[in-house]
Amino acid sequence: MKPVLSVSGLCHSSRKMNESCYFFKEQAKTPMEYSTGCLICGNELLYSVCPTTETCFYCGATKETNTYCESGHFICDACHHGTANDLIERYCCTTDSTSPLLLALKLMGSPLLKMHGPEHHFLVPAVLLAAFHNLTDAEGNRATERIQEARRRAEDVKGGFCGFHGACGAAIGTGIFMSLITGATPLSDTERKQSNMITAESLRVIAEKGGARCCKRESLWAIITAVEYVQREFMVAFPVDMPPPCPFSDLNSECLRERCAFFGCGVAPA
Repeated sequence: MKPVLSVSGLCHSSRKMNESCYFFKEQAKTPMEYSTGCLICGNELLYSVCPTTETCFYCGATKETNTYCESGHFICDACHHGTANDLIERYCCTTDSTSPLLLALKLMGSPLLKMHGPEHHFLVPAVLLAAFHNLTDAEGNRATERIQEARRRAEDVKGGFCGFHGACGAAIGTGIFMSLITGATPLSDTERKQSNMITAESLRVIAEKGGARCCKRESLWAIITAVEYVQREFMVAFPVDMPPPCPFSDLNSECLRERCAFFGCGVAPA
């Protein structure tokens, strides 16, 4: 039985989680807590006299390095020292993944992405654009251009929009994604409608789930809603990947815990 992932219900079979989630399982203990050692798994860093060529865990760049962790993880300097949005842009412009959910989960495990913050407003359209272009090969040479434009637009959506402006930035991110793939402008007809519709559907889902803000939860629901919308309206089917039980709950003092579908992953929300 295949996993079922939708806004109408979140459930999965009792079979072992898809191995494509291996990177997130490594971080599931408590990501973002490793201030020393490997930032991915917390294991000891190893130092070699002669450099070796390693592949960056996030952006996929190959670099010579004298430092890596005992589990083989390596993060290049650009991903290590940049901002959260720098990391999101670099990773989404180079990945070949077609799963926006797994892209988001991998990036969420980075220490650069805080528990809450406006970087999630860019995360949502970036992973959707990357996966969409990889899946459809639609104007593939425009993927980087669109991801960079998504960043510019998303950075106008400040932190706290969900409570102060009544519009969650993660949901707005789905509208940014749709606007870019359709070429919508304020003068467009159908394209403008689609951009507003996907935002409206994402906002409705996020609002109905309730609770205080959780940028991780809202981003996942926005992505899931966008995936369903694109499949329904454009006949483009993204892979359906079931996330593991949420590893962020202990970092969020407002966590809904059992009320959240991602807390145990597979437990339908109350």
